[in-house]
Amino acid sequence: MQVNKTIRILILIAFVSFHAAAQSAKFPTVSAPFQITSGKEHLFASYYGINSWSKNERYATVLETDVRDRIPTIQDTAALGLVDMRTNKFIKLAKTTAWNLQQGCMAHWLATNPDSVIIYNDMRKGKYVSVILNVLNRKELKVIPYPVAAVSPDGKEAVVINFSRLRITRTDYGYDGSGQDAQPKVQFPDNDGIFLLNLETGAIKLIVSLAQLKSQVPEIKSNNGIEYIGHTLFSKGGTKIFFLARAIPDWNTTAFTINKDGSDLKRCFPDNWGGSHFDWLNDQQLMVTAMYNAKQNSHILFTAGNNDYRKLGCGKLDYDGHGTFSPDGKWLVTDTYPAKNREQSIYLLNMKTDSVLTLGKYIEPIEFKDGWRADIHCRWSPKGNLIGFNSTHSGSRQVYIMKVKE
Repeated sequence: MQVNKTIRILILIAFVSFHAAAQSAKFPTVSAPFQITSGKEHLFASYYGINSWSKNERYATVLETDVRDRIPTIQDTAALGLVDMRTNKFIKLAKTTAWNLQQGCMAHWLATNPDSVIIYNDMRKGKYVSVILNVLNRKELKVIPYPVAAVSPDGKEAVVINFSRLRITRTDYGYDGSGQDAQPKVQFPDNDGIFLLNLETGAIKLIVSLAQLKSQVPEIKSNNGIEYIGHTLFSKGGTKIFFLARAIPDWNTTAFTINKDGSDLKRCFPDNWGGSHFDWLNDQQLMVTAMYNAKQNSHILFTAGNNDYRKLGCGKLDYDGHGTFSPDGKWLVTDTYPAKNREQSIYLLNMKTDSVLTLGKYIEPIEFKDGWRADIHCRWSPKGNLIGFNSTHSGSRQVYIMKVKE
């Protein structure tokens, strides 16, 4: 009798342990990737973490180009188009010379008309601009004399940065052609930095200047060095903006958040943590890859202004990757840079259990390197049922989709 009872207890313990393990490892079903572009070189028309789909998920914004293994110049025109998700047909909409292989032309679907209107960057009469376009009738609704780096969730505001200054500091992320005043000899200009643009009225306001950041960033030791603004992103509710301030040739990086009205400027990390890739989980918490305790790059979740840093992934995400949250905040998809064997990986993190699932591994050909490399740059669709990414594992730069089903 005692033996049977012991066996029943052991079976119960085993069942509970198995059930707990299954729960901790619970993930959605994710399909193998399928290619939705072909022929010329293709990439998503915006940076990772930016929605590339219409709200109904019928179309995705993609760039088509002949540029393969070099950084594009002002002479290189890319075709901006839509991929019809039903047929994988590329539908050309417009041309642009304000683009690069890392962030495309920063195309965003506008929440004011999320199935029909986009905004993207271009160059007109020697100046960088942003164009609001109805993709259904290809009618330009407005041309705004400033390029956009991020668009608010409600589609009414945008962040403007200096892409000419970015070209001389981070060549693969800026635009060729001197469409803005780079001020290359001014280390901390007081008339450049983060601008807030009203997309409805065209009004623009400098909310924080590079000169204002001087006391909060590392000293630039070279007389020829300059500070610049790199990546920017609105919080989920649109009340705050995350941005990176960097310097050359020192390559110092400081991560900041600021309210969109310019108030409450905060550094995200202690000294020497830096910061690289990022996404907002909500209006308070965000994930940034940084040097945790100034020792090792990790995916870090924290609340801006608080010392509540938490490494994600139980040690499996201790590297610099491009992480972005699913629309419901339950998952984080991230990638790796090429390993020694040129392998790039995609991982999915369960935000509740901190467990990690490998979604795929892809070999990047050696010719795709330096400023023309093809980072995976995952992104979620509006419903969270698709993960898209760029890859060169087939021998050319193409766009891929994974289907996600919980």
